[in-house]
Amino acid sequence: MRIILANPRGFCAGVNMAVDAVEQVLSLFGPPIWVYHEIVHNHHVVERFRSRGVTFVDDLDSVPEGRLVIFSAHGVSPQVREHAKRRKLRVIDATCPLVTKVHMEALRYARQGYEILLIGHKGHQEVVGTLGEAPATIQIVESPTDVADLRVRDPDKLVYLMQTTLSLDDAKAIVEALQERFPNIKAPPTDDICYATTNRQNAVRAIAPSCDMVIVVGSRNSSNSARLMEIAEAQNTKALLIDDVTELDLAHLTGNETILITAGASAPEDLVEDLVRTLHKTFDGAVEQCNLSRETVRFEPPAALRAIMRQRGDPHDPHSVQQDTPHAADEPGMYAGDIPLTTSSIPLKRSGS
Repeated sequence: MRIILANPRGFCAGVNMAVDAVEQVLSLFGPPIWVYHEIVHNHHVVERFRSRGVTFVDDLDSVPEGRLVIFSAHGVSPQVREHAKRRKLRVIDATCPLVTKVHMEALRYARQGYEILLIGHKGHQEVVGTLGEAPATIQIVESPTDVADLRVRDPDKLVYLMQTTLSLDDAKAIVEALQERFPNIKAPPTDDICYATTNRQNAVRAIAPSCDMVIVVGSRNSSNSARLMEIAEAQNTKALLIDDVTELDLAHLTGNETILITAGASAPEDLVEDLVRTLHKTFDGAVEQCNLSRETVRFEPPAALRAIMRQRGDPHDPHSVQQDTPHAADEPGMYAGDIPLTTSSIPLKRSGS
């Protein structure tokens, strides 16, 4: 078996920042602490925190008045912020800065009199939060077929924005449909789909055609993980989305496959390690990492957390940042400490071709 690890994969800067915020709050205050919605969309991340005394809530009324609450990486609406103020909650906002950027764009365009077409999935927490910034001027567009039914006041005063975790291909199709119907529609000043989503999708798009199967490590409620599986399938490569190795039926593998392994932006690397270790041990799989891009994006911890750390005289630098760097071997030629690893930039052809 040939096992190819896509690089980059797994945690992005925004997820690192949000997860680290919960870790820091646990370290500073201990349990119980409350998080509004799942901090990130990964079952293992959430359950590990839950086992340590973190309570995830979907209603701020479930948080005792005056206590500390962390907002998840997906962002919240102004209405949620006001609710937190009314309950005198101490808020640490772990919203990904790239999501905040879309919120600010929505506010700016709404104030300038634009109608906003938000490309995204109805009900996704990120979309709900963005919609709340200007609900009277935002319409959600989920697919190209939605475009024909749109009703707008002024087609010359129109802009589109995007959920940060969309499929690049799906988003492109929707944008093309919008531009065909509304030729003067304005695009956002910079890409709304985040760099990590783009890089992980591009890696799968580049490597999947050379593989017999793609395994995406991630949870089913993770939008970016689901998109990785769909992109692999669009390359006519069989794809699986699994939370962890226990969901993989090894009996369906022969040991002669070339398998690409990647992970959604909210999936911890130890889950990838467990999968690689199992395949390596069961099928004597050769492990190779295919490097496609280098990520150096950095996000500071939430401002409220930095302030708390300064007030408490915490020895950690409150301006420290999380960085999503390329995954590397623990030492040259090794993965996870003891699995032989080679690296490449271009994957080989399918084992059966």
